[in-house]
Amino acid sequence: MSTQNPIRLKELAADIELELNRLRQLEKDITYVRQEVENDPIHAKLFYENLALKLQSFYTGCERIFSLVAIELNGGVPSGSDWHKRLLDRMMTERETRIAVIRPETAKRLQEMLAFRHVVRSIYGFELDSDRIARLVDAYPKAWAQTQTDVAHFNAWLVSLATNLEAVNPEA
Repeated sequence: MSTQNPIRLKELAADIELELNRLRQLEKDITYVRQEVENDPIHAKLFYENLALKLQSFYTGCERIFSLVAIELNGGVPSGSDWHKRLLDRMMTERETRIAVIRPETAKRLQEMLAFRHVVRSIYGFELDSDRIARLVDAYPKAWAQTQTDVAHFNAWLVSLATNLEAVNPEA
């Protein structure tokens, strides 16, 4: 985006907050299913398939946020077969038009989720590795906490930028 429009920046912040709220609901769902694994180990295999889908949804939600930022502030998402990884890499890098969306340590945690999402999309549910899912479910709270913190910081920056732009040019 060549000139930053305060209204568009606020709309972007609102769109990001909507995605964060969806991810917060997903957090509750993951916690619930995780408890079900503990309560009913006989059916754990079914719960792990469910958790795999939820972990895929988690990364998809994160990527929606990253795509919104890329489209509004960077002129679009990357292209090519590795665009998902390149998008994630770009989010941890400050650009001329914005601060970094996430920290490198957050990106590293999300890279695991991205790789797993590709697996989930490529094989049958019964082929999923329950041990890997369990490890990722254990890693999820930290990945989510870091992502939520980083994106909230970015969103606060967006709102502040919009407010400052409005103060400088009230007719924008």
